[in-house]
Amino acid sequence: MSENADVLVIFGITGDLAKKMTFRALYRLEARGRLKCPIIGVGRREDWDHENLRTRAHESIEETVPDHDEKVMRRLATRMTFLNGDYNDPKTYAKLSEALEGKKRPVFYLEVPPSLFSTVVRGLGAADLTKSARVVVEKPFGHDLKSAEQLNAELQEVLEEGQIFRIDHFLGKEPVMDITYLRFTNTLLEPIWNRQYVSHVQMTMAEDFGVEGRGRFYDPVGAMRDVIQNHILQVLGLVAMEPPSGNAEDSVRDKKLELFKAVRAADPKRYIRGQYDGYLKIDGVDPKSTTETYAAMELEIDNWRWSGVPFFIRAGKNLPVKETEINVIFKRPPRLGVGPRSRPDPNQITIRIDPRAGARIRFLAKKAGKEAYEPADFTVLFAKKPGEQPEPYERLLGDALRGERGLFTDEHQIEQTWRIVQPLLDNPPPVEPYKPGSWGPEGADALCRGICEWYEPWMPDPGGPVEPPS
Repeated sequence: MSENADVLVIFGITGDLAKKMTFRALYRLEARGRLKCPIIGVGRREDWDHENLRTRAHESIEETVPDHDEKVMRRLATRMTFLNGDYNDPKTYAKLSEALEGKKRPVFYLEVPPSLFSTVVRGLGAADLTKSARVVVEKPFGHDLKSAEQLNAELQEVLEEGQIFRIDHFLGKEPVMDITYLRFTNTLLEPIWNRQYVSHVQMTMAEDFGVEGRGRFYDPVGAMRDVIQNHILQVLGLVAMEPPSGNAEDSVRDKKLELFKAVRAADPKRYIRGQYDGYLKIDGVDPKSTTETYAAMELEIDNWRWSGVPFFIRAGKNLPVKETEINVIFKRPPRLGVGPRSRPDPNQITIRIDPRAGARIRFLAKKAGKEAYEPADFTVLFAKKPGEQPEPYERLLGDALRGERGLFTDEHQIEQTWRIVQPLLDNPPPVEPYKPGSWGPEGADALCRGICEWYEPWMPDPGGPVEPPS
């Protein structure tokens, strides 16, 4: 499955994701000379033809790529054609089969609601279009463990697992990929990255805005399904997994799966749900909704490296800042005959993903002129020139076209991450209110009381590089 695709077919190309992300990604691939095949957009717009698709692409790129090159846009437009049809109608796939005549390695990208994944794949299979195809599907992959297992089974009625590319755009972020480099290319970290030296780990994904304009989508989902089961647990896998082997193509994915299997199913008693004041007034939200806009939890990992080390996770809307980071907190040194009589604060390693990617190691040093401690930070910003690094959808679409599976999740990872959070979905605690602009409900502080306090996020120099939109 490593040969380059000879055609890209996008189901749902008339939708919002294409407008915001896909056309921008295709433009950037075209600009880099990495787009080599025609593009067929499939949608249920009877009033659309080829020119409508090209016009929508041009308008989208004008909005999302302010400094776009018209020559690149024209090259991209010549690749695009449109096919109208109902996804439940076999005639749609018959027309698509005619359009694909002579093509050997199609990539089908399903930008459609998850309820239509199986419908489209079965339609492709019935038209004999899947033999050498790759199929890219968007998250969410189910809404709980049972539905994820059912979806995987339905897709595999038609496809081999190796043909299915499940997108989690978070894995295409350059700063997320930096985690594996930071961990495994720096020898000094490996001896201390374990239960002997680490006290606990904190993971935060905070957003300083609410769900205005997305209430109808967000209310059936909530923070747990929206970002923790997928984005945050995938990052946890990179932070906590064992070193990957250099001799296996899927070694990173294998090690993440091994880690997920070692994560104990979450305990509802160690789970806090919050809902910010004013959420129930948002258009599209059920006035009696108990959906969480904030979630905090503790996870435990039953393996030799991490046994006894708690992992505290929090994610939420309308918090004080927008930031995503991992904070590895080391054990405090004993009280010694150096400095004041109090014990020194622990060392920390902070890995910041968003919005300014970087890493910070917090040492302690003597305060000038006093017998006292003060932080002495070693900071590295993962600076990239603007436009130099591939953006998440650009990278993942490019990988799918080349048949590279490393950044895509497989069926076993999906099912394991749902297994971890399923007890929280089955027995959710009541939501606690919190004020917009705060760090969530009071219960979140109680979650880690006696072990730690939530650390304030590391805020690098505001002049540093900013992660591109995703």
